[in-house]
Amino acid sequence: MGTRPDVTRKKSLDLVTKDQFFHYHYHHHHHQYSHPQSHHQHHGIRALNLIIIISLISIFLLFAVFLIILLLRRLKSAKANGLSKSSSNNSNNNKNDKLRKFSTDSTTITFNASPDVKNRCIYGGSLGRIPTSRFIGVQVFTYKEIESATNSFSEANVIGKGRFGVVYRGILSNGTVAAIKKLDREGKQGGEREFRIQVDLLSRLHSSYLVELLGYCADQQHRILVFEFMPNGSLQQHLHPSHKQHQPLNWGTRLRIALDCARALEFLHENAVPSIIHRDFKCTNIVLDHNFRAKVSDLGLAKTVSDKINGQISMPVIGTTTGYLAPEYASTGKLSTKADVYSYGVVLLELITGRIPVDTIRPTGEHILVSWALPRLTNREKVIEMVDPALQGQFSKKELIQVAAIAAVCVQQEADYRPLMTDVVQSLVPLVKSLSTSCPSNSFRFNSRTVSPRS
Repeated sequence: MGTRPDVTRKKSLDLVTKDQFFHYHYHHHHHQYSHPQSHHQHHGIRALNLIIIISLISIFLLFAVFLIILLLRRLKSAKANGLSKSSSNNSNNNKNDKLRKFSTDSTTITFNASPDVKNRCIYGGSLGRIPTSRFIGVQVFTYKEIESATNSFSEANVIGKGRFGVVYRGILSNGTVAAIKKLDREGKQGGEREFRIQVDLLSRLHSSYLVELLGYCADQQHRILVFEFMPNGSLQQHLHPSHKQHQPLNWGTRLRIALDCARALEFLHENAVPSIIHRDFKCTNIVLDHNFRAKVSDLGLAKTVSDKINGQISMPVIGTTTGYLAPEYASTGKLSTKADVYSYGVVLLELITGRIPVDTIRPTGEHILVSWALPRLTNREKVIEMVDPALQGQFSKKELIQVAAIAAVCVQQEADYRPLMTDVVQSLVPLVKSLSTSCPSNSFRFNSRTVSPRS
């Protein structure tokens, strides 16, 4: 019998339906098992891309920060160069209180050995050779030239004595009057060190508020420094004369001296690179020209610090005169620019009171100037009582109170409470400018007639 067509078609349909069923289930299950795997792969790729993007952004930000720091440093350097150029253009104008052009090396100065002399230049130690061309304007003298300038170091030419030598007045071969300091090297390493420091620093530092180094002599064992001559001597001689050969300085002159000294320390602290701590700032190291304008001398104990504001170094306490020594330096040996600020405050008190820093002849409680003056500086009535009697009332009460306030912050026991010398300069400038209308510019000494204090 033949198979029926309907039955055959039905079987075929059943086979097709089964094949489709199995095909559907196969792909359905395969999709169920394969989809999670592809999903995880896609998620991993996204995470990897995100990490790469974050890394690139971080690198870009670090590079941007580095560029910003570099630009700021260049701007700061350009600003400093601009200041030095501007001050150089105005150095011949005495009425402008600006700094002359300066130039310092940032290398650390070390002194390990005594120098030898070859071809009139210094050798030896870590300072190395000092070529004449390195020090623009500084002349190298022979011992015979210096001997001739001082008339064989005649006692009649002695104008002062320092820690390590005697200062003579001399006339150089070109007619220039100079202050010639002959250092005593016998058994005193300090004299050798002072010679090296002053030649190295003053040959590269140039400011109208620092005594200029004209030259030096290093013939054989001789060590001699030649400075510009300051005809009115030291501030010490005028404030605390051993004899009555000097009339008292008037109030206006004292203010100008205070500003000049502040500018000198500002130059050393803020403009020199690296910063320089004078370490021996006192009245005997402040000298006066023919117009009684002050300059700071004697950098023989100076030290350099890397950080202009917070830099501290540990140093043995030597050289600094009692009464000018900052408390933290005296007790711990920690030295910073704020030690100079303290010494400046003591000098300011001397200008106000006419007293010396330590005077055991005075009554108990008045031996130490800072201890006696500090509680009185904030009391207006007591401040007026503190004023140097030699002034006989010829001063401005308003200016006195302002200067007393500056002195008070400068001699604070805590170094952090003392101001920067830049702040001191900015405080004194208006006071000195006002002098042009109240005091004759050619009057430097005290006028003997007595008047009551100006308000």
